[in-house]
Amino acid sequence: MIKLSIAIADSNALPSAFVVFRGFEKFIPVAASMGYNGVELALKSASEINPRRLDLLLADTGIEVSCISTGQVFADTGLMFTDADPVRRKTLVAIFKEMIDLASGYGQLVNIGRVRGSITSGDNGDSQKRFVEMAQELCVYSAAKGVTLILEPVNRYEINFINSLEEGVELLNQVNEPNFKLMPDVFHMNIEDQTISGELKKYIDQVAYIHLADSNRLAPGQGHTDFESIFSSLKEVNYSGWCSVEILPRPNPITAARQAIDFLKPIIDDYNR
Repeated sequence: MIKLSIAIADSNALPSAFVVFRGFEKFIPVAASMGYNGVELALKSASEINPRRLDLLLADTGIEVSCISTGQVFADTGLMFTDADPVRRKTLVAIFKEMIDLASGYGQLVNIGRVRGSITSGDNGDSQKRFVEMAQELCVYSAAKGVTLILEPVNRYEINFINSLEEGVELLNQVNEPNFKLMPDVFHMNIEDQTISGELKKYIDQVAYIHLADSNRLAPGQGHTDFESIFSSLKEVNYSGWCSVEILPRPNPITAARQAIDFLKPIIDDYNR
C-alpha cells in the first residue's frame, strides 16, 4: 500500500525552503482536507515543533507525519557530514540527534539530502570517509530510537556527491547499517539515472521513501515524467510505503498541492486496490 504525503515547513522557514506549504498550524489541516495521508516536516531545528500542539493537529485531522526532512539544516547553517572541521561536524551530530529524537515519535524516518555535503578537489576520499563515520554514529543512535535514516541522491547541478541511486547504494554498502536506506526523488532521477522505473525496481529493497515531482519540479502531471510507468514498476516489486510531494509552490501553494493530489490520487487508489 502507498500513502501520499506533502512537504510543509514552519511559517518562518527560509525563502529557499523547498516546500509546498509554510505553517504547520494553517496547512496541516489544509493538507488533510485535500486528502493527503501525511505531512513531511521540513525542519531546520527540532525546536520548530511543539509536540503537544502537533499531537492535537494530527488527532484533529487524522493525518500522519511521514518523515522529517533536513534540507533546511544545510541551507540555514551550511553544516555538512563531509565538513573537515570536527567542531562543525559535532554541532551537526547534535542537531541530527534532536531530529532523530523527534522522529522516534513522528514518522521514524529522517532524510539526508544536501546536508551530506560535497567532495572538494583533491580530497582523496577523506570527505566520504567522514560521511561514513558520521552516518554510522547516527545510525547506531537511531536504531535505539526505532528510526531509519534515508539518503536522497541529488542531481549533479546541486551537489557533487551521490547523484544517482547506484551511487547511493554503494554508499549504503559502505555504511553497512540496517537502518540506513535510500530516498529516491524522481525529479533527480530524471536527470541522473538511466531510467526511473528500472532503477527503482533494481534497488527497491533499499528504498524506504520516495519523493515525487514532475520533470520541471512542478506538480505531477505538469511535466513529461511518466508516472503511470513509475507506479506500474513499483507495483511489480510490491513497494509499500510513503510517496511525498516535494514541488515548487507554483502558481501558488494551494493550486500546486491540489494539482498534485488530483493527478496522483487516482493512480494511487488504483495501485492500492
